[in-house]
Amino acid sequence: MKIASWNVNSVKARLPRLVDYLKAASPDVLCLQELKVIDEAFPRMEVEDLGYNVETHGQKTYNGVALLSKFPIEDVMRRLPGNDADEQSRYIEATINNVRVASIYLPNGNPVDTEKFPYKLEWMDRLIERAKYLLTLEEPTVLAGDYNVIPQNEDCYDAKAWEGDALTLPDSRNRFRHILNLGYADAYRTFTPEVNYTYWDYQRGAWQKDNGIRIDHLLLSPQATDRLSLVGIDKEPRGQERPSDHTPIWCELSD
Repeated sequence: MKIASWNVNSVKARLPRLVDYLKAASPDVLCLQELKVIDEAFPRMEVEDLGYNVETHGQKTYNGVALLSKFPIEDVMRRLPGNDADEQSRYIEATINNVRVASIYLPNGNPVDTEKFPYKLEWMDRLIERAKYLLTLEEPTVLAGDYNVIPQNEDCYDAKAWEGDALTLPDSRNRFRHILNLGYADAYRTFTPEVNYTYWDYQRGAWQKDNGIRIDHLLLSPQATDRLSLVGIDKEPRGQERPSDHTPIWCELSD
């Protein structure tokens, strides 16, 4: 079972890239982030024509997450529990082929001297509580998405360039590490020590210089980690015409 995650940075603008990726990589499940469309505007027909079921949690202009799957999508939950006043569409979770899968678009948190950083930390605290609960189910779980956290300095082309950023501040990193300490595994780090990135800014020739960061992650419960057979980052979509600034990350779980 191949599960991929990709922040498409506007599903309408990136529809040709999305179709290309689904055809070429053929993941069983694709978790999308930053759709930037309401549910009714998602290009459902184009995706369903490729053999995928679709569940979305959209929002006009900003945010938005989705689950695409070759298998039925069951027991869908939209929104991260714990704050009924939070109207941002950043979380969708469902059971797919007996695996609990979440697509996550964690808040960026910048500028850190605004309300955006406390919101990021509060959102991460709620994610920690959800991650704890999911462990009690004792089933394979994959928490996939754009975490907007650079876990360690080696996950960044230049650590000094990101000092003081919400993606690297101790409060952000400590919460990310808290999820790992619960028993989840960072799939990419579990499988390979190699330095690789999932995001390159559009500015300053970042892609051409490989000035990237790793902020898209697949966090696996012990039951999913036991089935982990392969992990990869598909860089090809980032080098195509009109790309997202992110590129897909994926893992394979054995039967």
